[in-house]
Amino acid sequence: MIDPAAHAFALLRAGRVAEAEAACRQAMRARPGQPELLFLLGQILYRAGRRPEAVRALDRAVARRPDLIEAAALAGLLHESLGAYDKAEKSWRQVVAAQPSGPAWFNLGNVLRHLGREAEALNAYRTAHRLAPDDAVILSALVARQQALCDWDGLEDLTVRLSGLVARGRSGVQPFRLLAIDCPEEVQGRCARAWGTGLPAAARRPAPPAEPGPVLTLGYLSADYQDHATAYLIAELFELHDRRRFRVMAYSLGPDDRRPMRRRLEAGVDGFRDLSGASASAAAACIRADGVDILVDLKGYTRGARPEILAQRPAPVQVSYLGYPGSMGVDWIDYILADPVVLPLDCQEHYRERIVHLPGCYQVNDRLRPCPAASPDRASLGLPARGPVLACFNAAYKITPSLFAVWMRLLTGAPGAVLWLLADQPAVEANLRAAAVRAGVGEDRLVFAPMRSLSEHLVRYRVADLFLDTLPYNAHTTGSDALWMGCPLVTCRGQSFAGRVGASLLEAVGLPEMVAADLGEYEALAAALLADPARLAALRARLEAGRATAPLFDTPAFARAIETAYETMWQRYLSGQPPAAFAV
Repeated sequence: MIDPAAHAFALLRAGRVAEAEAACRQAMRARPGQPELLFLLGQILYRAGRRPEAVRALDRAVARRPDLIEAAALAGLLHESLGAYDKAEKSWRQVVAAQPSGPAWFNLGNVLRHLGREAEALNAYRTAHRLAPDDAVILSALVARQQALCDWDGLEDLTVRLSGLVARGRSGVQPFRLLAIDCPEEVQGRCARAWGTGLPAAARRPAPPAEPGPVLTLGYLSADYQDHATAYLIAELFELHDRRRFRVMAYSLGPDDRRPMRRRLEAGVDGFRDLSGASASAAAACIRADGVDILVDLKGYTRGARPEILAQRPAPVQVSYLGYPGSMGVDWIDYILADPVVLPLDCQEHYRERIVHLPGCYQVNDRLRPCPAASPDRASLGLPARGPVLACFNAAYKITPSLFAVWMRLLTGAPGAVLWLLADQPAVEANLRAAAVRAGVGEDRLVFAPMRSLSEHLVRYRVADLFLDTLPYNAHTTGSDALWMGCPLVTCRGQSFAGRVGASLLEAVGLPEMVAADLGEYEALAAALLADPARLAALRARLEAGRATAPLFDTPAFARAIETAYETMWQRYLSGQPPAAFAV
């Protein structure tokens, strides 16, 4: 007689999930509460997509037999996927106590991050890396956490090791992780291609229609239709699209924060679809049913992205723009919108997407963003009454040890100057203050600005004398915010898209002399500006005077240029030609 449990397992391996469940439940009637059968049922229900039922069976199995570590590990993964992070932590702590391994500690670190316990997560990743030093995925998580916390202990060696592992073909590393390390664009492209192979196979590009419609339907896909940097940049573009030639749809993958920016975005398009709860296939079907001709992805591989939707080819032409400064490494993104500075054509070999050059800067801007005129009282901002203010409001992960050393030398050479940074979390502030003291700079020379509304944040630039950009990942929205408010910015041209944005912004406001070739030139330029207040004042005056005419802030001209790009892509498609690089 065939053992029902063995039969259920064989059916599961054969992919006959419904039959496997029936066989497993038959076995459980004869042996109720047996941990092994509960574990098997949990696996079957997991394969059936019934995660809440699956994790209940797994928890029961582990409660009856705590050494059933594979059941605890699967329960940990499912609890995390369901947002039950406390339960996930309990499961993974059982696993690491019984069978400590790199992957187990890595998963515990992921859960601790969800719980907001960043320091504990970092320690978990360190343990994982110690147990599995050649695991590139674990190493990339460790590097990302150290960057986010400005914990630089051994970081430079770790980033070199990570870049080397990816260059030698290690896969599984989230491509965004490589953008903020000193890594050649070739290696970034290789990482993206490796990541892309793990995504679902793409549907084929549809044949051109026999009779194209009178207007092009554009679809913009994003998880950032809230108070977010992407929304701050793109809102006016939605409103300015020529409705005689384009119909504009927005597809939201993120939450509705019910704030004014969300309402403005909804009003600025011809149709707004909330796909935040939709499966990839349902989302693709919605986009396809709306007749979208050109789908513009604003996320790439950043938080909240759903590339599996684009993999189903819901639109004949698919474009990467604005939200992700790098290649997605897949064949189902046809184009990437850029400019000659951020993405020269000689970088094409590292991109699967065909490069399209927009005139001026690739970054769209919103002329309706606030532009507070009054300068606030310095004391109200936590700043000393006198002395130069060097500002950098970029995210903490963009600050590198070598760049911070430059900033500390600038403070040393300018008595009375302070460095104004964005307050991220207490651990970041503590680590940066400690790094300043090690560099011989008093911790009181660092001032941290709390998070504020957009208008309250922008007014800070009225007090900042000079914005110091980061490298290898430049300021993007933060950089154009500074220039919009008349604050001079000094940048260093990097070796990737993410590191050339500062140069593009400055050229588009007529200040190419503020672009340094390397960190040595960057430091010298910033020091010279600090020593010459009149020159800084003149730069601010140029920015203020040019705000109305600078190409960076000429949104109507930008709208016409990007529309020309879309029409060129569409005509190539209609004529049966493959995507190709071109310039507008």
